[in-house]
Amino acid sequence: MFQNLAPLFAPESLVLIGASDRPASIGQRTLVNIVEHSRFDGELFLVNATKDEVMGRRAYRSVLDLPYAPQTAIVVVPAKAAVEVLAECGRKGVRFAIVLSSGFGETGEAGRQLEEQMRAIVRETGLRIYGPNCPGMTNNNRGLGFTFSPAYQYDRMAGPIGLVTQGGGLGRTFLQACGRGVGIGLWCSSGNEADLTASDYINHMVEMPEIKVIVALLEGINDPPRFARAALNAARQGKPIVALKVGKSAYGVQATQSHTAALSGSAEVNSAAFRQLGIVEVDDIDELIDTAALLARGAPARPIRAAVYSFSGGTVALAADMLGSAGLELSRFEPATRQALAGMLPSYAAIDNPVDTTAEILVQSDISYGSLLCVARDPNVDVVLYPIPMEYGDTTLAACRNMVKAQAEVAVPIVPVWMSDKLGAGFQCLVDAGLTPVRTLGKSVKALAHWNRYGQWMRRFERDWEPSVVKTAAADAAARSEPRAYAEREAKQMLADAGVAVPFGQVCRSADEAVRAAAQCQGPVVAKIVSAQILHKSDIGGVAVGLRTPQQVRDAWETIDANARAACPDARIDGILIEQMIGGPGVETLVGVHEDPLFGHVMTFGLGGVYVEVFKDVSRRLLPLTPQDARDMIRETRCHQLLQGCRGQAAADIEALERLLLAVSGFVVDGPWHIKELDLNPVLAGPAGATALDAVLIGAPR
Repeated sequence: MFQNLAPLFAPESLVLIGASDRPASIGQRTLVNIVEHSRFDGELFLVNATKDEVMGRRAYRSVLDLPYAPQTAIVVVPAKAAVEVLAECGRKGVRFAIVLSSGFGETGEAGRQLEEQMRAIVRETGLRIYGPNCPGMTNNNRGLGFTFSPAYQYDRMAGPIGLVTQGGGLGRTFLQACGRGVGIGLWCSSGNEADLTASDYINHMVEMPEIKVIVALLEGINDPPRFARAALNAARQGKPIVALKVGKSAYGVQATQSHTAALSGSAEVNSAAFRQLGIVEVDDIDELIDTAALLARGAPARPIRAAVYSFSGGTVALAADMLGSAGLELSRFEPATRQALAGMLPSYAAIDNPVDTTAEILVQSDISYGSLLCVARDPNVDVVLYPIPMEYGDTTLAACRNMVKAQAEVAVPIVPVWMSDKLGAGFQCLVDAGLTPVRTLGKSVKALAHWNRYGQWMRRFERDWEPSVVKTAAADAAARSEPRAYAEREAKQMLADAGVAVPFGQVCRSADEAVRAAAQCQGPVVAKIVSAQILHKSDIGGVAVGLRTPQQVRDAWETIDANARAACPDARIDGILIEQMIGGPGVETLVGVHEDPLFGHVMTFGLGGVYVEVFKDVSRRLLPLTPQDARDMIRETRCHQLLQGCRGQAAADIEALERLLLAVSGFVVDGPWHIKELDLNPVLAGPAGATALDAVLIGAPR
């Protein structure tokens, strides 16, 4: 599935096609970055169509003239010429090409045609293409910069974070977090992804021992099955992926489509998929940097308990309040810890968590170091949050040096928060030590919350699980029959065969049949129009409930039949469904499945009934569900409180509801029908079970 990309990122031989000595040109900047700012020790060839020498080095007129095929080519010629150059690379036997040139799919149909020609070259020759329309590749851990960026020489801090972006500018923003001590080992900017995609680069970083955390800045996901496989490979190796997905609003979607022509997908489905794949999703660049830097220090082995430590009472109170609002727990110190702190700190200091040392530690350095070390060594502390509210010159520097000294002696992360806009020597001390100071309390708490959730997810992660989109072959998708809508009773019979509870009922073609069917139900019945062309029956007066007498059943038959024929004169009416009316206490819930264009089948669960669009109280999961998924889907909704019983109401049979969700998942993933859309609304969850009272199904036999 994934090819070894090592020769792309650390080639033994390299050719720059379009090398130039014209100042500030892409060809000249790329060459300078390779020969002056990189540690490339392989053989470098230059190709220039009009010159025999570039910057004092021999140049060839064509890649075909080279004495042998280099492993990797960097292409900086104009878009139309690039396609022919790539064809020549393929014929020569070059394995990889990094195409920096623009003018492809981002420009419109003509550019997309050029990309299709590039893909044909890949199929015909085996050449793999990185880009086009990208700033190149930066391998800081190897000292390599295959890029035209003039900033490359300044942003070369190696480190444990791998960075995958589809654009260049925001990637450079993250790369320049080196100013806070964040080291990026490898940066891949995939551009238009005519061949290789972000998923390929993510998967390569999974196999790199020196990369501990993978960061992804995504505008679209062009190959969801590969993306899911790469994400699961990362999870199985214990490597967190932290992602910022652009395209959550209508404006964002429009911007990404015009920039990279990528399919953004539904923001809600993307977020649900990310959570299920173990991807930590964030909302902005600062959050991305802070979270990745914290995860690079290791994932928590248990739900975290935080200690807050500082020399300002108001600051530690604010920090503790924000941690509590985020649902994070404060540590309870052992008696020995409190006793030791009482012996070190002034009598007016706060020695319970949060710890306010008072400003005394700014003038007594040994107290600063000893008290912080005492807090970090408490067995109930998983992380120490150390906010620094102001810049006080040498006194703040001394506190920061003690923080660095203490961190060197404990495994528990100490997270500094530099709250002042004045960046003094203390800030730089923390940066140089790799402690990555966060700039606000709010951002630090967000990072801690993400850190905590990732650790909890890893403890629940089922290593063998894969979403259905990974298992579904493209050929199978192409061979499917045209989907059609199934009438309610037919859909319910399919579901009943799969283990989903549905009411007893019959489709009747006359009023007399309806009366006989109602008598078999032994209680009140519901009458519903049966037509594959009428999916929302109540909207056209196609439903009657609470029918108890034969005359009520006859009247309902005539009224429903007349309403349906008046509202939908062209619809095929198969009869009227007479169905047992399921009454009693319960909560109306929704269970739905739709086929997302990116991630395949997605289940939605939540509060149902006629107000589902108003309250939007739902949770989502990719299929197939695990039993844990079913439990979590129910717990995540606000209606979970209703299901547990409130204000004297009996609790619903939540285990039966979980079984229904799992049965629907099995029906969709493993059943004989390919489902495009399934809507069970309402599913009545009561004390005695969970029953699908209505069903809309659109699909086709497999």
